[in-house]
Amino acid sequence: MSPPPELVSKNRFLGFLIWQTFTSTTIYFLTKLFLLAFFTTPKFSPSQLCFSLLKFFTFTFSNLLFSSSLSILSSPQSLPYASPLQLAAGLVRFAFVSSPAEPEFRRRALVSARFVVFVVVAGISGALSVVCLCGFDGFQLIARLGFRGFVFGVLYGLFDVYKKRWVLEFPIIQRPLFYSFKMGLPLAIKRALKLSNVAYLFLSVLQVFLPEQFKSGGTMGQFITEQIILYIGSFSVVFCWELSHHLHQVLHTKRFLFAPPKGSAAAETNPSEPLLAALEESIPDSLPQYLAYLDLCMVCENNVDTWRRAAFFEETGETYKRVVAACLRPLEQLASNLSEGLEGCFVDKAHQLSNQLQSPTDSQLDSRHCEPLNNFQKYAWCARAVASLTAWSHEEDRFGVAQLTGSNAAVTSTLISSLLAVEAFMGKKTSLQPQHLMGPAAIKWNTPNTGRRDVVTTKKQGGPQHAKAYAMADVLRTSVYSIVSTFHDEMFTSNKAGLFEKDWVIKSKPLFGTYELLVQKLHHFLDFRAN
Repeated sequence: MSPPPELVSKNRFLGFLIWQTFTSTTIYFLTKLFLLAFFTTPKFSPSQLCFSLLKFFTFTFSNLLFSSSLSILSSPQSLPYASPLQLAAGLVRFAFVSSPAEPEFRRRALVSARFVVFVVVAGISGALSVVCLCGFDGFQLIARLGFRGFVFGVLYGLFDVYKKRWVLEFPIIQRPLFYSFKMGLPLAIKRALKLSNVAYLFLSVLQVFLPEQFKSGGTMGQFITEQIILYIGSFSVVFCWELSHHLHQVLHTKRFLFAPPKGSAAAETNPSEPLLAALEESIPDSLPQYLAYLDLCMVCENNVDTWRRAAFFEETGETYKRVVAACLRPLEQLASNLSEGLEGCFVDKAHQLSNQLQSPTDSQLDSRHCEPLNNFQKYAWCARAVASLTAWSHEEDRFGVAQLTGSNAAVTSTLISSLLAVEAFMGKKTSLQPQHLMGPAAIKWNTPNTGRRDVVTTKKQGGPQHAKAYAMADVLRTSVYSIVSTFHDEMFTSNKAGLFEKDWVIKSKPLFGTYELLVQKLHHFLDFRAN
């Protein structure tokens, strides 16, 4: 029996801590035995042995602390956060106006608080790790090493937050765990060298402005030895953290099979229930839900688990409707959010020139649209899964549930409506083109000014949000093409009979655009003229 979705995250978190402990322990002993042994004099007294064990357990605890904070901070998508100015304004408003904070502000403030906690924990972990790993004799140097380690950890935490390395990036190709870990080792070593060099140079400059008790003393030889040990220790700590990052990505983004064992009683009766439960009952945008969408996409696209895909087309059609609804729900949310954000961007022709003369920073469109596209990975899985499932229904749907339930029309309408919304966000015109103005070879003649209102955006095409929108439009366009290519003959026949719109486009008002615009866009796909 497949475990519940919430247990999947717990098991992966525990497995991550176990593997992280193993790697940090290995790095600790290798550093002590093969590197620092050349610069320190080992002592084998009972007190020294106890002190060494204490340092080892403290080092292990500090790395577990860092790994735990990384797991708490991590998310499958980029989360919106409040800037320092927004936090200050919210605190002032709460202190003097006594008005309750808005839910959106509380959510963003909570994310910012998680960032602060992660940076502070990284500083504490760096202080403990450097003190334990460098192994200087005498307690008078602990304060100096702890301070350097704390600054070192804070810099690393700020780098992680700035680069958004806490966002889980699911690989395009799923590989075995050992192979994925081996592939990440060279990159972890290279990044550890760069970060340790930058941090060491920064701390060397900072040391000039520190009081005398935080500066290195002794002879020149002792100073050089101390700096070498400090550099080796800082590199080892960063290498541990980089491996923790890599292990966290590999273990948490590996595909999980939400299915009972093949051949069991559950596999014969209801093999789709664990997957549907993970899709419908998991916390929105949580790791179990992302893993469920990844599993669904791979089942729909590949021929590995054909028995699971065949179970979607059971006779009643209830399972197929639930699977399609689970895929269309995020796409409908994407189209709805983009449509709401673009509502304020409809202007008359007379005002287009003044709007175009504004700089991209003057427009408020980016802030409206940053959030919907943060779920790009889930949207792409949904579009690919539902398009592949619709295409496979042409051969595997023995009972005709895809057509009888009206899912084909809902799928094509949602995909095209989402595509139009994304194209409008990218700055493309999504207006209805009169058929009598379409020339041969799909040449669009200039249209006269009919007083129509268009969407005007001032987005930079080189921005990160435009890149996500371009990728999302490519996924949606490919998904529609896969359906049209599979059902081309049926669509062509129904088009001759005048039933094309009835079979493939829903009559209700779409989330973006109009019914006529969706029909025209689908005709373009059928004629292979969509771009």
